[in-house]
Amino acid sequence: MSRRFLLAFVLVCTSFAWTAQPASAQQTFNVSLGYFTPRGQDARVAGDVLNANRNFLEFAVKDFNGASIGGEWLFPVGRYIEAGAGVSFTRKTVPTVYSRLLNANGSEIEQELRLRMVPAALTFRVLPLSQDRGFQPYLGGGLGVISWRYSESGQFVDTRDNSIFNNSYAASGTRTGPVALGGIRFAGDSVATGFEIRYQAAEADLAPPFAGTKLDLGGWSYLFTLGMRFAR
Repeated sequence: MSRRFLLAFVLVCTSFAWTAQPASAQQTFNVSLGYFTPRGQDARVAGDVLNANRNFLEFAVKDFNGASIGGEWLFPVGRYIEAGAGVSFTRKTVPTVYSRLLNANGSEIEQELRLRMVPAALTFRVLPLSQDRGFQPYLGGGLGVISWRYSESGQFVDTRDNSIFNNSYAASGTRTGPVALGGIRFAGDSVATGFEIRYQAAEADLAPPFAGTKLDLGGWSYLFTLGMRFAR
């Protein structure tokens, strides 16, 4: 995300904070829109398929950065604690080519790598200034259940004789892992806006013909949130 975009968001939130009235603890339905960044090359789990593919394909792990959208229901548990349940969606397709091999006619050997994740999370937040104020910073965590699908499609090289063939391979499943989050919220009686940073950690197992034995599902989400608030 650009610095200009972040600055504009901070200015909008600051303006809202000046006009928002203190709000009593309420249930909130949040819609989030943001940006997901997977764990970087050096931080990924041993045997990760993306790191393994980078030995012969031309792409970077950051090419899997992409948009994230989600929804979450939040409800108070006392003045200083809030529980939540939500789900989000992110998907990215990365085109790539073999780095050291070409087709017989000199053209690139092309593939597409695709990663889709649908994380569901049960979380708790601690609001040290209570939910009775318009300005509400918070920290929290919980458990994530990530539905995932990873695929590779296009042209492949048979390592036995260097022949080239077309195919598609896919794997999918569900994995659980911890979630950590923190953010700020500016809450009125009926509407709340905010910014949240969220981290998820999980890893999936892969089998041949994939080049790696693991798929690291961890990463960071940077989210703008808009919430509709309801009296309990």
